[in-house]
Amino acid sequence: MTARNPGTNLDLEWISKARVNTQAVLKRAQCIQGQKTLKKQWQAAWLLKAVTCIDLTTLAGDDTPSNVHRLCLKAIQPIRYDLLKKMDMHNKGLMVRDLVVSIPDSDAGGEDALKGASVERGVTTAAVCVYPSRVADAVTSLKAANSSLPVASVATGFPAGQTPLETRLQEVRMAVADGATEIDIVINRTLALTGQWEAMYDEIRQFREACGDAHMKTILAIGELGTFTNVYKASMVAMMAGSDFIKTSTGKEAVNATYPVAIVMVRAIRDYFLCTGHKVGFKPAGGIRTAQESLVWLTLIKEELGNDWLCPQLFRLGASSLLADIERQIYHHVTGQYAAYHELPMA
Repeated sequence: MTARNPGTNLDLEWISKARVNTQAVLKRAQCIQGQKTLKKQWQAAWLLKAVTCIDLTTLAGDDTPSNVHRLCLKAIQPIRYDLLKKMDMHNKGLMVRDLVVSIPDSDAGGEDALKGASVERGVTTAAVCVYPSRVADAVTSLKAANSSLPVASVATGFPAGQTPLETRLQEVRMAVADGATEIDIVINRTLALTGQWEAMYDEIRQFREACGDAHMKTILAIGELGTFTNVYKASMVAMMAGSDFIKTSTGKEAVNATYPVAIVMVRAIRDYFLCTGHKVGFKPAGGIRTAQESLVWLTLIKEELGNDWLCPQLFRLGASSLLADIERQIYHHVTGQYAAYHELPMA
């Protein structure tokens, strides 16, 4: 397990001097998107890796104990057993580091591309993510299935973050008390938009304290921050305040996870690591629906941050419908045909 980020003192001089070259960011993002797509067994191996990094999510107004239970069962067995068996992956865990090293390029690994994993963890998603009121349901379902899969909960007035501070803090405490081991907080965008970085830092520090031993992911809601420079500054303040992850979006904004914004955020993560030695994770969320997109995200992380970040401890994909498309692609890899959605078990 990667060591947690303890945070640092707020460095306002660093924040005030930060500037982002928009054209350079857009050019780099275009380059990432234009890279050659992996095929055959190499693609299948990377898609299995993507599965292990998914926070399988339901954040709907009509969530019930029954659909949370179904979500948990899908998270435990995200890919149909018979498909894994035909790939000779049914009785193997996926140790992410081994899988990365075995398939760095499409001209290496050959038929062993899907067999470069040691028994370390099962083929599950990284976590399930629900509203605070559904945390107890998720914990109960996972315990009944003898699963140690983490439960993540959104909190702090998700998605707007506009409720009183004490209410937001209490929401974090309640989610942790119900068994959440990861908390996805939202920042108060007003503070970021008006440059009140000290106030934002203080709030996030209080959220971190309320999380206790639970890992804290800080959602920046990048679609509402206005500029790349603001995204960089908010990312840096969140990390200085002790965030274990920074996350792009709630999924409820008009603009969610985009590759240019991701470049800005992961460059901030790299700068923070080079300055402090602390590794902070990255989680894109909102609008990630296709297997092809998941491959682009993995490529971006591999090239910008390196293999160390290609693991669930430092990279997550926040998604609800992505898994269904990945499973369809795995089905196609095994059978040569595409399955209808009703042929695959749904979350």
